[in-house]
Amino acid sequence: MAFPLPKPADGKIIIYPPGVKEITDKISNDELVKRLKMVVKTFMDMDQDSEDEKQQYLPLALHLASEFFLRNPNKDVRLLVACCLADIFRIYAPEAPYTSHDKLKDIFMFITRQLKGLEDTKSPQFNRYFYLLENLAWVKSYNICFELEDCNEIFIQLFRTLFSVINNSHNQKVQMHMLDLMSSIIMEGDGVTQDLLDSILINLIPAHKNMNKQAYDLAKVLLKRTAQTIEPCIASFFNQVLVLGKSSVSDLSEHVFDLIMELFAIDPHLLLSVMPQLEFKLKSNDGEERLAVVRLLAKLFGAKDSELATQNRPLWQCFLGRFNDIHVPVRLECVKFASHCLMNHPDLAKDLTEYLKVRSHDPEEAIRHDVIVTIITAGKKDLSLVNDQLLGFVRERTLDKRWRVRKEAMMGLAQLYKKYCLHAEAGKEAAQKVNWIKDKLLHIYYQNSIDDKLLVEKIFAQYLVPHNLETEERMKCLYYLYASLDPNAVKALNEMWKCQNMLRSHVRELLDLHKQPASEANNNAMFAKLMAIAKNLPDPGKAQDFMKKFNQVLGDDERLRAQLELLISPACSCKQAEVCVREVTRKLANPKQPTNPFLEMVKFLLERIAPVHIDSEAISSLVKLMNKSIEGTADDEEEGVTPDSAIRAGLELLKVLSFTHPTSFHSSATYESLLQCLKMEDDKVAEAAIQIFRNTGHRIETDLLQIRSTLIPILHQKAKRGTPRQAKQAVHCIHAIFTNKEVQLAQIFEPLSKSLNADTPEQLITPLVSLGHIAMLAPDQFASPMKSVVANFIVKDLLMNDRFPGGKNGKLWTPNEEVSPEVLAKVQAIKLLVRWLLGMKNNQSKSANSTLRLLSAMLVSEGDLTEQKKIRMCHTKTCTRTLLS
Repeated sequence: MAFPLPKPADGKIIIYPPGVKEITDKISNDELVKRLKMVVKTFMDMDQDSEDEKQQYLPLALHLASEFFLRNPNKDVRLLVACCLADIFRIYAPEAPYTSHDKLKDIFMFITRQLKGLEDTKSPQFNRYFYLLENLAWVKSYNICFELEDCNEIFIQLFRTLFSVINNSHNQKVQMHMLDLMSSIIMEGDGVTQDLLDSILINLIPAHKNMNKQAYDLAKVLLKRTAQTIEPCIASFFNQVLVLGKSSVSDLSEHVFDLIMELFAIDPHLLLSVMPQLEFKLKSNDGEERLAVVRLLAKLFGAKDSELATQNRPLWQCFLGRFNDIHVPVRLECVKFASHCLMNHPDLAKDLTEYLKVRSHDPEEAIRHDVIVTIITAGKKDLSLVNDQLLGFVRERTLDKRWRVRKEAMMGLAQLYKKYCLHAEAGKEAAQKVNWIKDKLLHIYYQNSIDDKLLVEKIFAQYLVPHNLETEERMKCLYYLYASLDPNAVKALNEMWKCQNMLRSHVRELLDLHKQPASEANNNAMFAKLMAIAKNLPDPGKAQDFMKKFNQVLGDDERLRAQLELLISPACSCKQAEVCVREVTRKLANPKQPTNPFLEMVKFLLERIAPVHIDSEAISSLVKLMNKSIEGTADDEEEGVTPDSAIRAGLELLKVLSFTHPTSFHSSATYESLLQCLKMEDDKVAEAAIQIFRNTGHRIETDLLQIRSTLIPILHQKAKRGTPRQAKQAVHCIHAIFTNKEVQLAQIFEPLSKSLNADTPEQLITPLVSLGHIAMLAPDQFASPMKSVVANFIVKDLLMNDRFPGGKNGKLWTPNEEVSPEVLAKVQAIKLLVRWLLGMKNNQSKSANSTLRLLSAMLVSEGDLTEQKKIRMCHTKTCTRTLLS
């Protein structure tokens, strides 16, 4: 609707600038725009000191505020008029030429509407819109509205307009002028009404924040700039909503917690009076209300660079009290918060530790679980964030009654070990701090649960000794891990390999049954074997059904059986094992069934039987590492073990692997290195090396003649003059790996028999051990000479007499290390008798048993033996009876 152009009310003649014709409603829009541009230019060039011009153009200034211009439908006309009016306020400041409050309101509402043109920065008129904004901000023209009763309506409209038009195409100057304009209204007014405050705060709500990031940034900077002035208004708003419960005071009442979070991030001083109100809310009787406040405070306390916990200790202590809240979700939220707090505020760890300790024993499984997640998450970011006490809580939870909690604790510790020990991401000090983890994780293998055992195996393969490492790196990792484990962890690791090897044997036997003709006996044997395999898998009940199904698939698919046979073959390499597992998995996978419990169970089986760590190449690498330790060129000290410990542990490791992977040892280089170990002074190293030869050397005689010719003299020497344990292993090694064992044993039997005439009891022990094992292993070959040795020397000379008189100590019992050499020799003589009789047991069992009981009785009843020797012989008698039973 077009309004007619009125005549001046006071009858004054309107004077136009030079060159500007009269502006009437009869002229076209184009002509009107042309004339207004000249008027704009005139007002732009005027300043406040031009008194004559101010009087001259006063009627024109009043004329431009008429309805014709303020309601003109042409936007170019409106923009030019707004620019004129802005300049008029500048020129006539501090008094505006408009005295009517209604007119002033109309003018400022009109100008505010024109500011919407700032939205389009590509518009040809944008520079005029920018000039309008700049002029209004520089002169603070809107401050005139403070005199109006309904000024708040104008301000609200202005704020909403500016927040709606700001966008990412605006430069810094546009934002600066908007801020100047709004901050002058806030800081120079008598206060901020709730509606005006809402027009600012609404831009902080997440929904609005995501829609217009620039409006959020503008509100944020505005609140920072006016913090001191606007803080009481903010405090009043939150007081009414939080304390008095008057949610009707604002449409933003339901977003108070979001607003508190945002305001705290902008400037904590904006909430100085609000924080005590939150303490009041923390003690609310409504669990959901407490939960909402806890979530909010968790973000405030946990935010990076937040100093709220130190600045407001009462609120912090009140918040910590919620760790013991009766409401489970509240406790859970507190535990989740602890992770961010530990990472962003390590200084608060001491406060949190005691509360996390209590929650680590919480009756709720989810809370115990999240305590672990909290500590591990912080530890993975930086180990210094978690103290030993916090790590201790995770350690305790590895024995939790719930599988989910145990699993999280074990996996979390494994991740820390891999990060700080294996990869050494934080240096030696951090590695030392978590060095205990490897032992603790392996100790869990002693638990009865199959789930625990399987998880330990998975952790070992992925975290302790990652199977995806190159062979040399993988074996180095295993070598030094084994050398640094405590005895119980070593036993657990050995047991793990033993169990895996046993399961491989079960699968091998199952495949052998598939090769036999179908029969009821064969079916029964298969069923028994499947039950044995199922016991080694999680949830044995379901595992039985899945193994039956797997057995059916094996029976129908020859190619699958071939893959499985290759997987459990002693010659299977680690790389071949990965291929086999992948092939079997692919063959059993069903694309139409994303979650396949049957496939998951088969994967468990494959993971347990696949040789992902040890093959011939791996054994060769282990031996090379041990050689470096022997030569003194290894990184033993750097890895935290002494060379002697590394060599001894390396031999023990190889000894264990010789039981489970004997075929992998068959190479000249490996046996050459073991021969070097036999020549070392360390008795245990030599003993382990002999046992490795015993377990793995079955093909030495046919394939490695050079090794054979070197090994035989060494074994002879160990059988005659080595330690008792070395002598035992040497005799067994000769018997196990040589086809002419009778000849070899005969060559050492005679020297051993002559050694029985030794001058000291110490010199008797090794020959007695060797002779006893020879008698047990080859009873027929040495029946006659052994009978002579037993009758003439063992019984009559050694056992029935004190050949080496010594002083009596008068004690009823003596520790083993304090027993005299002669008693030790007599003990070995009794053991020789037992072994001799065990050797004859197959053909003459009754006679052997009777002879042994008679000899034991005779020994104990002899009157000339000392009391202590009688006791020792009684003990020996008991041991021998146990051996025979």
